[in-house]
Amino acid sequence: MKAIRRFSVTAVLPEPLRPLRELAFNLRWSWHPDTRDLLRSVDPDGWRRSGADPVRMLTSVTADRLAALAADRGFVRRLDVAAADLRDYLTEPRWYQRAEGELPRAVAYFSPEFGITAALPQYSGGLGILAGDHLKSASDLGAPLIGVGLLYRHGYFRQTLDAEGQQRESYPVLDPRELPLTELTEHDGSPVRVTLALPGGRTLAARVWQAAVGRVPLLLLDSAVDGNAPAERDVTDRLYGGGSEHRLLQEMLLGIGGMRALRAYCRITGHAEPEVFHMNEGHAGFLGAERIRELDALGIGFDAATRMVRVGTVFTTHTPVPAGIDRFPEELVAQHLGPGGELAALDPGALLALGREPQEPEPGHQPQFNMAVLGLRTAQRANGVSTLHGAVAREMFAGLWPGFDPDEVPITSVTNGVHAPTWTADALLRAGDPQQLTDTELWELRRGLRENLVHEVRARLRDSWRQRGAGDGELGWIDDVLDPDVLTLGFARRVPSYKRLTLMLRDPERFKALLLHPERPIQLVVAGKAHPADEGGKRLIQELVRFSDDPEVRHRIVYLPDYGMAMARGLYAGCDVWLNNPLRPLEACGTSGMKSALNGGLNLSVRDGWWDEWCEPDFGWEIPTADGLAGGDPERRDAAEAAALYRLIEERVAPCFYARGRGRWLEMVRATLGRLGPKVLADRMVREYVTGLYAPAARAHRAMDAAAAGELAAYAERVRGEWPKVAVDHVETGEEPPVLGGALPLRARIRLGELEPAQVEVQAITGRVDESDRLVDGAPIPLKPDGGPDLEGRWTYTADIPLPHPGPFGYTVRVLPSHPLLATRPELGLTALPRDNGTEEAGILLR
Repeated sequence: MKAIRRFSVTAVLPEPLRPLRELAFNLRWSWHPDTRDLLRSVDPDGWRRSGADPVRMLTSVTADRLAALAADRGFVRRLDVAAADLRDYLTEPRWYQRAEGELPRAVAYFSPEFGITAALPQYSGGLGILAGDHLKSASDLGAPLIGVGLLYRHGYFRQTLDAEGQQRESYPVLDPRELPLTELTEHDGSPVRVTLALPGGRTLAARVWQAAVGRVPLLLLDSAVDGNAPAERDVTDRLYGGGSEHRLLQEMLLGIGGMRALRAYCRITGHAEPEVFHMNEGHAGFLGAERIRELDALGIGFDAATRMVRVGTVFTTHTPVPAGIDRFPEELVAQHLGPGGELAALDPGALLALGREPQEPEPGHQPQFNMAVLGLRTAQRANGVSTLHGAVAREMFAGLWPGFDPDEVPITSVTNGVHAPTWTADALLRAGDPQQLTDTELWELRRGLRENLVHEVRARLRDSWRQRGAGDGELGWIDDVLDPDVLTLGFARRVPSYKRLTLMLRDPERFKALLLHPERPIQLVVAGKAHPADEGGKRLIQELVRFSDDPEVRHRIVYLPDYGMAMARGLYAGCDVWLNNPLRPLEACGTSGMKSALNGGLNLSVRDGWWDEWCEPDFGWEIPTADGLAGGDPERRDAAEAAALYRLIEERVAPCFYARGRGRWLEMVRATLGRLGPKVLADRMVREYVTGLYAPAARAHRAMDAAAAGELAAYAERVRGEWPKVAVDHVETGEEPPVLGGALPLRARIRLGELEPAQVEVQAITGRVDESDRLVDGAPIPLKPDGGPDLEGRWTYTADIPLPHPGPFGYTVRVLPSHPLLATRPELGLTALPRDNGTEEAGILLR
């Protein structure tokens, strides 16, 4: 029979063992091998049964075992040393405290998911793992971050396969009291409650759980509280579940409720209030709306409040396609945030305008509220997650800055990184500097990691086949699955169609020949989940599983269900080559190949995401793309790229691995560890965020008080009102023919309406021109006013234009708003160009 209630009985630790709780509840153990080894030694069998979760393990340790450990002086000494080491880690100055310049007192980091450890299953894939690595590296560097997210009672889903190889999902219930969490309480011990108003007089309440990620607190909101109606209790039921209204409520709770939880945490603990707010994707966009409400309530006004919010906000976009962005019908947003809803005090029209897309909706479609647009309009600083993705994002969101070329759109890039202590195999960490190992030692180290993977794969594969209905007597063949001396490729990630899980099956016979080559065989380990609603992704998984079930090849190719952090670490360490074959440029960054590189794995990838900027022959191989083939026909493109993949493996990858002496292969492993490894670190990424985005945002935040915000809002309103009168009337140059190395005198007559020259900037944009007279790599040159306005009210602006390049060269002139509190010239999205856009004089040939 089934229990009507579940709860955990917590063991009472003897006094000498009290530091065990301190170590277990600070998630630093998940990336600190010495602490992990100590916790494992408390109860090795319990550690294994708990899935390497020390909090769960401690609930099952017997009283006799605890008494024996308390009497073991050697264990108690080790425990005291580990606890003292943790306290030093939490308090000693680190990089952030020693860094030069004025840095933020605190930074709030909002994300819909966080992948810290398998013991806290609150992630689905790359976005969450990136957020977890961001917090862990911030902790290691001493950066004062506070993470804010949601606590999902089912987490993401657990994946199994049925007898036919189809994905099946299950949603086990998570009890927060069995997780490494503590509840946030007031000074009197009462639990903190965050409450949101919903339409129809309903309310949504949430409690706040805290996780300690090293030095970084992580706040997670949980709607499964007494007093909520069933629908409201289920708001945080599962990650990325439910329909449109359910998702809207999740994102309201994350952004609005998260801000209120953050304020409560700082008030109760005395933690410094954040000066910078970082939105990890648009899911957290409503935090900007809540901060506008806070300021508007002080009488500042909506426009000035928006200016104050923008300067201290950073927005990171992770998607290269519009379909990856959350959108909600404006009517639904107005219902929940307007009169009778949560942000009723704000001007509903102004609030909806923050998320309105610049293009008109198609006929018959209602306007959509775009969460990425909301993020960009409430953040003064924005970035993509690789150099290539930054360029894609500028193109994608260029409509928010009309009149500006995509390369001027104020979206920069910070290439993602991965947290080395989390993803580097313990054997590599213990080996010290791999560059000091001999070729034989390095080869044996890598072989040992491959052998560990083989054993883990066999155990997981056996469990999977049992779940599919096989009996132990049918599974003897699993003992021969994979070979620790065979070249091993890995492919593990989410399974949307653009990642092309089954590209290697394009020519099954040719792929089989690679797997079964008599002298240079390969083997492949594949893992990944399809979203429960993605039937196409599920079909791809089934296709791959059916291929891998074939007795002819099943010892050389394996699909492992339920991919997650617990599985991933062994995969990254044990694979010789990491395969990545998405449709370019749809992989914003992709970090799995980075994690493989930390372990000496070589990359075999399409030049997309991070691999586009750091691909070198010493680090792996580039899979050629065929984007322009046959007018973009997807069938021919996939066939061409699959053929290129087969050729690379057959002619270059496998021969290199199996070559006598393996000298070139080991050179590539050393180059990957020594030169690529330092580039892909999350420590590098967090430093770039701190110096390039957080510090400037904090400085701008301090400069933007209510008076300055009011001034800027008034300036923006005045400029927008006058801008229809601003025009470039006439542009002329000197009569002398242009000569290389000389200068071209330029005069422009500009109409400013009622604006003053100090309120605008007039620029000449100069550079090479292509065959259609478009400027290539144009550079701005400021023009200065020459005297006052003429009788027609036109101002004359002049400059000498240098001529540094031979060949076709051109220019145009434009007028932009100018104010010292604007972070970038395109910020207001206003520009005035010549009526013919500078095509007169546009193609000047230099001698």
